Amino acid sequence: MLELLRTHNGCPVTGLQHFVLPNETLLLHPIADTIVILNARTLDLVRSLAFWEVFPGSQHSKESVKCISVDSGMRLVVAAMATRIAVWSLSSVQEGKWRVHSSLVLPDGHEVTTLDCKSGLLAVGTRSSVSVYTLILENDLPTWSQKWMCSVTAPTRVRFSPSLMYFATTSLHDNIVRIYLTTSGRQTQGIPHPRPVHNIKWRDAPKSSSRDDLILYSITSDATLRIFLPVLDSPQHLQLHGSLDLFSALPFSVAYQNSLTPLASSVFWLDRSVINDTLAQILRNKGDHEDGQTRRAKDIRDEGWDLFLRVLADGSLVVTGVANIDRRPPTLLRQFTLLQSAPGTLPSPPRHLYFLKNADKETITLVTSPPLATYDLEPLSFFDARSDGLKLVAQGSEKFASDDSRISRFVRTPEGKGVAVLREDGGQTWMVKERGSKLISVDKWTGVDDVVVLERGNSFATYSASDNSLTLHSDPPATITLPPIISLFTIPSIDHTAIVATTAEFSVIHIQVSYLPTPSLDMHSHSSLPLPSPPRLVLPVDPMAWSEPSNSNGISERDIILSVSDQGELAFWGFDKGSSLGWRCTGKVKTGRTGIRMARCSSAKKSVLVVPGSHGEELTIWDSKESEFSTGLEYRKVLNVAEPVNDLDWTSTLDSQSVLAVGFAHRVELLCEQRMTYFDEGPRWGLCWSIDIGAIIPHPISDSIWLAHGSLLIGAGHQMLLFGQPKASLEERGSESLFEYVARQNGPLTDYHPQMLLQCLLWGKIELVKDIIVNLYKYLQKESSGSKLTFYDYEGVPVERFLKSSHESLGPAARREPQYSSLFNTTEDIDEPDEDVFSRSLVDRLLERLESDPLPHMTANEHAHLLVLIQTALEVDEQRRALDTNGTRYLTTMRSFYIFNRRILSSPSSPQSNGAIPRHTGWRERLRFRDMIWAFHSESQDLMLGASTAACNGKMCWPDARALGIFIWLNSNETMRSHMELLARNQYMTGDSRDPTACSLFYFALGKANLVHGLWRQAAWHKEQGLMLKFLSNDFTQPRWRTAALKNAYALLSKQRFEYAAAFFLLGGSLKDAVNVCIRQLDDFQLAVALARVVEKGDDGPILQSILNETVIPTAFKYGNRWLASWAFWLLKRKDLSVRILVTPLQEIADELDVHVSEIGEPHYDDPSLALLFSQLKMKTLQTAKGTSEISGRTEFNFVLQIARVFCRMGCHVLALDLVRSWSFSRPSTVIQQPSPVAHQKILPSSSADMRGLFAMQPALRRTSTIMIDMDIPSVAPTPVRTGSPELPLLNGPPHEEMKEEGDLLARKAGLGKLLKSARQDVNVPEFDMGAFF
Repeated sequence: MLELLRTHNGCPVTGLQHFVLPNETLLLHPIADTIVILNARTLDLVRSLAFWEVFPGSQHSKESVKCISVDSGMRLVVAAMATRIAVWSLSSVQEGKWRVHSSLVLPDGHEVTTLDCKSGLLAVGTRSSVSVYTLILENDLPTWSQKWMCSVTAPTRVRFSPSLMYFATTSLHDNIVRIYLTTSGRQTQGIPHPRPVHNIKWRDAPKSSSRDDLILYSITSDATLRIFLPVLDSPQHLQLHGSLDLFSALPFSVAYQNSLTPLASSVFWLDRSVINDTLAQILRNKGDHEDGQTRRAKDIRDEGWDLFLRVLADGSLVVTGVANIDRRPPTLLRQFTLLQSAPGTLPSPPRHLYFLKNADKETITLVTSPPLATYDLEPLSFFDARSDGLKLVAQGSEKFASDDSRISRFVRTPEGKGVAVLREDGGQTWMVKERGSKLISVDKWTGVDDVVVLERGNSFATYSASDNSLTLHSDPPATITLPPIISLFTIPSIDHTAIVATTAEFSVIHIQVSYLPTPSLDMHSHSSLPLPSPPRLVLPVDPMAWSEPSNSNGISERDIILSVSDQGELAFWGFDKGSSLGWRCTGKVKTGRTGIRMARCSSAKKSVLVVPGSHGEELTIWDSKESEFSTGLEYRKVLNVAEPVNDLDWTSTLDSQSVLAVGFAHRVELLCEQRMTYFDEGPRWGLCWSIDIGAIIPHPISDSIWLAHGSLLIGAGHQMLLFGQPKASLEERGSESLFEYVARQNGPLTDYHPQMLLQCLLWGKIELVKDIIVNLYKYLQKESSGSKLTFYDYEGVPVERFLKSSHESLGPAARREPQYSSLFNTTEDIDEPDEDVFSRSLVDRLLERLESDPLPHMTANEHAHLLVLIQTALEVDEQRRALDTNGTRYLTTMRSFYIFNRRILSSPSSPQSNGAIPRHTGWRERLRFRDMIWAFHSESQDLMLGASTAACNGKMCWPDARALGIFIWLNSNETMRSHMELLARNQYMTGDSRDPTACSLFYFALGKANLVHGLWRQAAWHKEQGLMLKFLSNDFTQPRWRTAALKNAYALLSKQRFEYAAAFFLLGGSLKDAVNVCIRQLDDFQLAVALARVVEKGDDGPILQSILNETVIPTAFKYGNRWLASWAFWLLKRKDLSVRILVTPLQEIADELDVHVSEIGEPHYDDPSLALLFSQLKMKTLQTAKGTSEISGRTEFNFVLQIARVFCRMGCHVLALDLVRSWSFSRPSTVIQQPSPVAHQKILPSSSADMRGLFAMQPALRRTSTIMIDMDIPSVAPTPVRTGSPELPLLNGPPHEEMKEEGDLLARKAGLGKLLKSARQDVNVPEFDMGAFF
């Protein structure tokens, strides 16, 4: 997803050290108050050590680390700042874990100038002394104990000898190298040099030698290296035995020309152990093969030459060998030039150069600085002076004067291809290259207060608060004076660059930037936003995803500014060229939040707010599309009180999907929109990635900002970290980028995605689903035939197929030719299969293929849903000719429910196996109420009941009936009674015990106590048989025995045998008490409804009415379940409310009810099936038409747009298009149909258009050409005829603003009265017309 691509840690000038570990080598260098640790080969950041980790009081200090030292043997890093010394250790137990080891504080005035640490000894040089400390354990804590201290003036370097018996120092004030005894601090020798000494190094003894000779190298300012060796008669006294200068390495004429340059050359000793070990490995791999390169390698290894590398001013390299250093007594040292490379091998003579071991053991890592760079050195080719012997691996950034200054914030160009880094003491501009994976420095500045980056990073303008001037850094510069401003930002344009500034009074200045003919800054406008009161915040709208920057006049047509009021109202503003104010408001959102601390707005007008709170900061995300169906709130989270939000920033994908980066102290969380699913109600936004830098950088994050191509730049302390898609992954489609992940989470779905298939099935597009399945099968067949196909090669069904209505969508699968054309066709012709036709055989082959080879880019849960829906589509297609559309919908969801739960149960990690699968993975206890309501409104209930029974293997018990909502959707009382008897029989037959208590509740509800008495006669094994036989032999029509049954019911309640208690309540004739037990003790209102509907033999009984009013409706309002409330109102004969509850806000309905609703939950408009049910019911009966007339046209228009947005959130964008394209806004007509002058003549519409004038319905949903009369129609005085109808909103835009709600209400009332009168006239028609049913 996002990986750390590059770090910009500053350029080391002095103090570069290397830390050798068994598996890698690290580079360390100080910058400001931090020690940066890098991988020596790749320069990847490993860790940063902040000095204030050891000394917290130095966190806000301006001081810097002056010197560092490493001890690879004891895995210690030592750093000094002023008089304080901090020590860290690398854990040998926890890999890569750095810990604070110890600390040391020197007396005031003893500022540390140099350090050296080796084997538990620490040499410290200050401005006036040198001292040696030893590491000891005191109370199990490491501490440093001073051995001695001597006076030395301004030591600049101190180095321990390999034996630790001596150490050497250099001084700032003279050219003498002094040698001291480590044990006592006594100076044993002073070695004068003709020029200042720049570096000293003790030569390590060869591994083959047992002697510990003192051999010292020194390098002076003229790049001359001197070799000091002891002699036999004085083994502790060093004498000069040789020197390597520029003239000894080159011919005199060449050396003389090089010596005239300011930095003629630099010289370095090469680590013999690294070279010898690498050459030995290469020679072992070469075996007996021998050529000029291998012979040279053997000479270098066997002769034991000391090699020295000189880098000349032209970048060429000269390697000089020195022989005979190890001979005793020493003879004359022999110098020779081993190789000289071509110019330009290195960019310039560095100050530091190291030869380090590489992981592959056949190459060497060459490190140079400054600038910091690493090379792969192949020894055979390098020592053969070949150009391919040295290859650049990684390179650090160049040195800036402000690198030691902390990063304050970032500023980018609108498209993210240029960025400015503002530091405490200056800043730089950078260009974003290589698809967001590389930053190239462009320019720098100092002493400004704000900056904007222009022209993709090629130009910038700075603002200085001291003189209120905005300066364009061009040639020549351009300057304009502004009022005091608090923010600057740029916006895209066509013909000129635009800068927008906000003043302290929240007025907005629009500045145009021109480069031709000469650079200039011109104030285009200066105006205030037309707000009633000053805003709390004025912020830019992020322009990252603007595809069309501006119109033909160069003025942006998009929103430019977001204003936030003290009351939490968000207002969006764009340029208004035709207005004197200069700004127009394009939308407002009332959030109700006060005290907003931070806010940001994305290109898609998603706004994020941070509000402080007592329990932590509240992070909310708001959509700009606010209506009665959506408050705009999409996400809310209360954050940890200990983790305040540091920064916020938006970016957008190519298809305008927004991604939010939320920055905390040590991590950045990336949030993206989550696709809504039809079954699970998850949050609309979710965490898609988290970047935690706390393990590598101790500094808190100061800012993070999105750049082009989805790269994220993070600033912490003095360092910049660039995260993005790895280069290797960009070329591999198997690796998913951030934007691809976001598109998968929330973008448009492929047509074969299970969610798309399910919605097509629900909306009656069964033929389309069949075509999609056949198309998927053909695609997989191509792949099976040998063609290498990928996910991107799939060609979906054309969009036009989605836009056809169900009766028009007969695709190839439905329009197949008959297999025979005459009665006498041969059998072979009849049985010939068609491979491209939707059939059971095709589905079986497809399922087999998908089982063995799942589709890419699908989760396991989605893949399981796909298999389920393919199988469900087949079963629905085989039975759908006997079902109506609602029955088909129920069958679809019911089949999916059972098949998927069966798959979950068959999984080794199913809920039945230790509960390993959470419920959100697909396991469900029952169908959702919306799926039950489809069956309730179906006219094929007998078929659905048979299918439901078959799904339970013919043995449906009460848990199955409750899961399917059988007694919610059944309408026939006889069917309910017969099915309850079937349930009672199955309950009794379940298991081997044949327990009569399991079925008593249902048999007593049916009034069959004698049957239960007979069952008890067969229960000889039951301990209660005798008592029950005696008790049930009584006549329960008598009050005495009814009272006895009720007493037993209460006794059973006390024993918590609730179901049996409910049965005895029924036996005692107290249905009310029985249903109360079901609701309160069993928490099963479906069982209460079933008992009430069966016992009361209909839906008009008082007990059922009480259940609906007192339990079902309050429960539906509490959980915002509009489906359950619609069903309850329908049974209560309030079909007008049954329709209104689908659209109208819950509080508005609750205010009209006689039932007290104490709690109202979330509105839950995020269900596209609400629109489907509303379109069915709104003109089904007079009562539903009455309810529809009470819903304003504006409300219905907004409702349809809300459902379209829900479709888009689900990834079904093409279904959203189909919805807004085909939705009918027909309303009950206000035109009175005049009665026919001919008595007893039926009034029939002359055309379909006439029928729409009375009760206009979408043709695909119109089942009959009449409307059901389900309410009394009072005789009313005729209403004056109105010409025309109330204005309705059109699909191409929202209703006009001047349409007032009061007028709309009057129109609705008038329309309803005329509708009733018209219906009353229709009632008087005596004739029966069979054609009305067709």
